Amino acid sequence: MKVLVIGAGNMGLTYAEGMSKSRLLKKKNIMVLDKSEEKLEELHQISHFDAFSELKDCVPQADIIFIAVKPYHAESVFKAIKPLVQPQQILVSIMAGVSITSIKEITGLNKIVRAMPNLPAQIGKGLTSYVISPEVSRIEMLTVESLLDTTGKSMRVSNENFIDASTGISGSGPAYVFYFMQSMMEAALQMGFSKNDSTVLVSQTFTGAVELFNQSNLSPNSWMEKVASKGGTTRAALDSMQDNNVNELIKEAAFAAFNRAVELGKEY
Repeated sequence: MKVLVIGAGNMGLTYAEGMSKSRLLKKKNIMVLDKSEEKLEELHQISHFDAFSELKDCVPQADIIFIAVKPYHAESVFKAIKPLVQPQQILVSIMAGVSITSIKEITGLNKIVRAMPNLPAQIGKGLTSYVISPEVSRIEMLTVESLLDTTGKSMRVSNENFIDASTGISGSGPAYVFYFMQSMMEAALQMGFSKNDSTVLVSQTFTGAVELFNQSNLSPNSWMEKVASKGGTTRAALDSMQDNNVNELIKEAAFAAFNRAVELGKEY
């Protein structure tokens, strides 16, 4: 099996690197294409996959093609690969907002997987939600899922609406966490902690809380109740958040990302 990744940006390289470290593919069975001379020079220095600058030199060889370019490049890339692809090839799109129908219409391919990864994929802790077209067989689906799992975990969803929805939760979600972390670090600085100590306080707090959650069956609400005692410090903080409607604001933010993903789908 040969895999081609078109686009050597952060996410494209993340998948290429993840797949190269797994036992699913032999060395040199991973191809990466990019048009940037600077990026190509970087790719040529990496020994575990082949680098290309021309689609004609790599697209016909691939069994599975990952498209990891910006959505506004989608149409031009699809049109360029159309005369080079074969019906048995599987195309995996990790572009926000580009529908399976659009991909089929422009490329002429029917075996499509639309996926939405997130930033922690760069350290093997990512979450990729994906949906398949009806033409993708179960064996092909499991093969693609195994490739997606090289960057963390994958979750199959039933339709494309959930891809847009997962964009609002897991795709954009790391930024929400960073936003909250930044606010807490600023509060720590205002309380007199050094920048280094503020960073340690906040990062270890998040790490510990997530591990507690992952190692139990308790809900976030249950954990909050464990931490917060009546009339205590944590209760004061939670009451402040509730009074300021933080819960609803976070949900509104997630829906803003979801709605934007839907809008992007109408643009491409």
